[in-house]
Order: sequence, then structure tokens, then C-alpha cells
Amino acid sequence: MKEGLPAVEPPECLPPNECVVAFFRMALILVTNDDGVHAPGLAALADAMEPLGEVWVVAPEREQSACGHALTLHRPLRPHRWSERRFAVNGTPSDCVNLCVLGFLPERPVLVAAGINHGSNLGDDVTYSGTVSAAMEGTLLGVPSIAVSLVDGGDVATAGRVARLVAMRVLVEGLPPKTLLNVNVPGEAPRGIRFTRLGHRIYGGKVVEQADPRGRPHYWLGGGPPEWEALDGTDMGAVHDGFVAVTPLHLDLTNHRALALMGDWGSALDGQLRRDSSRPASPPARKRARKG
Repeated sequence: MKEGLPAVEPPECLPPNECVVAFFRMALILVTNDDGVHAPGLAALADAMEPLGEVWVVAPEREQSACGHALTLHRPLRPHRWSERRFAVNGTPSDCVNLCVLGFLPERPVLVAAGINHGSNLGDDVTYSGTVSAAMEGTLLGVPSIAVSLVDGGDVATAGRVARLVAMRVLVEGLPPKTLLNVNVPGEAPRGIRFTRLGHRIYGGKVVEQADPRGRPHYWLGGGPPEWEALDGTDMGAVHDGFVAVTPLHLDLTNHRALALMGDWGSALDGQLRRDSSRPASPPARKRARKG
């Protein structure tokens, strides 16, 4: 049992899954996304989480795909109530999580579930994804969090069942500190589940230049097919082979190997900074008086 979660001691008379449901059915679960409050994937994820607790849906009022980990700081957030425990917010996915964990909900959630995203979030996509960023925000605030995405054309009900299985395990086992789970479900019926590392892919021809009716140029980002490196052991490889990819993501972005290799950089740069700081400052250049 991981730190931060209560010990579960189910009655012997109940099967394991029923014990989990009985224990957590009164817990509060936050469901959000980046496709907007009316997205079918959001509804499917909320339905999948219902057996596990009291589900609150708080999501952006409109699509926020590829918004990353943005927070709204220049205007107030206004939740709009659509129905019981279902709200739309004029902000980003991270706004929704921050708002809910820090006070909008009647109590702190035990789980943040983000998705089901319409389209995969594989490899480097996680740095752009509003879905993954919502789970990151939950993790930063100390709430176990998962992000769930579905390859285009896949079945949201299947993705919902996968999400429930992963969520149940997270609720029982907990997660390591500063760690979230990024779940990608293939477009066809899954052959199984694999735990993977992030792959690496880039999109060629990202910038598309066009002209408006007045001849002024404008640009579209995101064009071109993706390219990727070796797939063995990666999330992209698992999904390509028809498996669900579950990737643990850690919020410590430090490159510890590079930190060790660059140990001598510190003393060299420190010495150079001290030498530069000890030199007398150059007098400011005189401005020439303007005639006339």
C-alpha cells in the first residue's frame, strides 16, 4: 500500500472487485478532458468511473486540444452548471483540476481521470496534450491521476473499461510520488495491456503557409505525417501492435545523467562569472547632442 491512501481491509465474504467498489463508492472522483464538456469521450469516462465513487465532471467549456499545461491567470474562472455534478469552465484542463482540488468541490478528490481523449497521446505528444497536463496538475497537487486517450476510430466504451481497470488498481495500490499514468488504447479490440516507456516522434511539415483573400500570409501548424524512432518497448510500439500502452510519467524533468556529466561545468562557469563581476563596469556611452 502506497503512502497517502488508506489501507483496504475488505470483508472476506465479498469478491475482490466488489470489495474495492464498496470501499471507494463514497470517494470523490474528478473527471475532466481537453476536448470540451460535451465530448463523447468525457461522458464515457464519467460512466466508467461511476462504480468507483461519486463522479464530478468539470471540464473546459470548449475544445482545448494541445493547450499544454496552461493556467488562466489574467481573468476569473466561471463554472457553469449543466446538471448535477457536471460543470463547464471557461478555462483550460489544468484550470479545471486546480480549481477543483483547491476548493470548488465539496471535498478533495481521491483520483483525477482525464479523457477519454479523441486521438492518441503518444511519445512527445504528452508535452502538448491538455489531457495529460490535467493529470500532471492533479499529480502536482498530490492527487493520484491518470490520462486516457483513444486512437482515432476506436471504441470509447472499450477505452472506458480499460480506464476503470487502471483506476481501480491506482485506488488500491497508489502511485509512486510525482508519477501519473498515461494510457493509450488502440483503435481495434485490445490484445492486452503493456507497460511502456515514451517513444519519440516528430511531425514533418509542421508549418503550412497560406494567403487570405487580401494576399496576406497566414500559417497553420500541425500538418504532415508523424515520424518515429525504434518502437521496441515504447508506447507507440505497443499501440501499433494492438495493445493498450500504460506509461508511467514522472514530473521530475531533470536529466540526472547529464547533471553528472556536466559536473565540471559548474565550477568553470562560476569562475567565469566571478571574473566578469570583478571587472569595472564600462562607462555608459555619451549621447551626442542633437543640433538644431
